Amino acid sequence: MSIQVVRAHLAKHPAPDALDAKRDQYDKAERFFKVPPDVAVEPVKVEEMAAEWLRPAGARADATVLYLHGGGYAIGSPRSHRHLAAAIAKASGAQALLIDYRRAPEQPFPAAVEDAVAGYRWLLEQGRTAGRIVVAGDSAGGGLTMATLLSLRDAGATLPAAGVCISPWVDLTCSGESYQTKAASDPIVTRESVARMASWYLADADPRTPLASPLHADLRGLPPLLIHVGSDEVLLDDARQLAARARAAGVEATLDVWPEMIHVWHWFLGMLAEAQRAVDRIGEFIRSTTSFTTAPTRGSA
Repeated sequence: MSIQVVRAHLAKHPAPDALDAKRDQYDKAERFFKVPPDVAVEPVKVEEMAAEWLRPAGARADATVLYLHGGGYAIGSPRSHRHLAAAIAKASGAQALLIDYRRAPEQPFPAAVEDAVAGYRWLLEQGRTAGRIVVAGDSAGGGLTMATLLSLRDAGATLPAAGVCISPWVDLTCSGESYQTKAASDPIVTRESVARMASWYLADADPRTPLASPLHADLRGLPPLLIHVGSDEVLLDDARQLAARARAAGVEATLDVWPEMIHVWHWFLGMLAEAQRAVDRIGEFIRSTTSFTTAPTRGSA
């Protein structure tokens, strides 16, 4: 199918206004997007947090993806993103841990960051090696990926092998120029919608707080990053600026801008050929960064 077909599908199913309705609509993804039959789904508890192991047949036991779902910190769950996390696990030959982190407005910043860091530390407690863990996420989950890496670095923890940011939302001031220049071409995200979610997530926090808006953080000392973004989404500038600031800080950052693609097009697996191609590219990156060709790094306290 083409991106035009996906756009037509989105036009027929607009997002509702009420938060509970938004959550319900997003979670219905599990009815339409199926986990590959050769990927086992195993519920697990990470301390008190619900999570799922996604284990592809033949996956390496020593390679792990910690996946952080998108949804503006307010919607989304393992139900909405199980298919995507499973596809990434399969493409990378790794096992994935998909966590159900706390959401706003009920649990605002920094609850999601605390849960993501707890998920990473739990993996280490289970015997996973930091240098063979990749933290990945889409949209708000991409911002949360960056916040997790920053939090671990600041704590002096041994850092994971890499980070993957899919259409990352990393600036909660919502001030990128692409909010205007791409408004007409983005069928999913508007400045109004993300500003509302930012207010829920931030509560009383400053939108430039580094762990809430990693674009405003000191990015030195982070592991390699792969950043995917579509050319037709309003978060284009978030991704471009993140890559530029990471490189300026000495971080190895690969930015892939996909022509004509929309926000988190990877999510439309089975509907869009570019979704599978992008997932395969992520799989290649995860394989390359978890091969121990470089030594794991430790953050500075």
